[in-house]
Amino acid sequence: MPPTNSPTIRQRRLGTELRKLRDRAGLTATGAASLLGVNQARISMIETGRTPISGERLRSMAHAYDCHDERLIDALAGMTGRRARGWWEEYRDHVPVALIDLAELEHHASAFRVALLIHIPALLQTADHARSLFRAVVPPMRQYEIEHRLTHRMKRQGVLHRADPPLYTAIIHEAALRMDFGGPVVARGQLRHLLDMSELPHVTVRVIPFGTDHFPTSGQSFDYLEGPVPQLDTVQLDSHHGACEFLDADAQLAKYRTVLDRMDSCALGPALTRDFIQHRIQEL
Repeated sequence: MPPTNSPTIRQRRLGTELRKLRDRAGLTATGAASLLGVNQARISMIETGRTPISGERLRSMAHAYDCHDERLIDALAGMTGRRARGWWEEYRDHVPVALIDLAELEHHASAFRVALLIHIPALLQTADHARSLFRAVVPPMRQYEIEHRLTHRMKRQGVLHRADPPLYTAIIHEAALRMDFGGPVVARGQLRHLLDMSELPHVTVRVIPFGTDHFPTSGQSFDYLEGPVPQLDTVQLDSHHGACEFLDADAQLAKYRTVLDRMDSCALGPALTRDFIQHRIQEL
């Protein structure tokens, strides 16, 4: 398969996981190349995601690296092959690359857990709410940039409406329910939409109310996207300059799983959360 100078995040992650397997086996790139009968440059290209590989080649590499975790090997084999062109590719020249990567990750995730403090989760936003957020970005975006961001976000939400949707759990602080972005009319529409989405069998929304005395977070919102096996989970962090940071080191994943578990322990249950949101709508 021909090399690429712009590997997708999925291709890069596959390469990263293969490098981890090689490191655990105590092999240098040169040693791995010798075992596999290729040159060192080929190993480097594979580990940076620039050279696609077949499932058969991946299994040969896993065997050479003495990996016996069949679930992991099967999951990695499912990531091989040529680059798949998803709907997000049409936005590659119109939105930041990190948002293209995020859409691809969401498409392949088996489950989501998200935690937010002052914003409604992107996949649960109405178009009016999202547009009001984009209009407040610093520096200001041009109108066509806002529309590109908006249509991209709306298409991302399709993952929750497909035939085989992932499980989606959102933990939202009460502060997010009181940020009236776009004014009262937009805010009411957003909260009603949040209620409707929380009724879907695969969507769970939970609120952490003001007054909770053991709120376990540094103030940063994040998404935890689960892969087919825990080793392929990914944490996505937002930033003020519009980029996304993706974390996949074992220690990082363990830390954010713990944070989510602690936030979950101090959030209202789904039914009480719906009552809470309904009360907030009546206040507006």
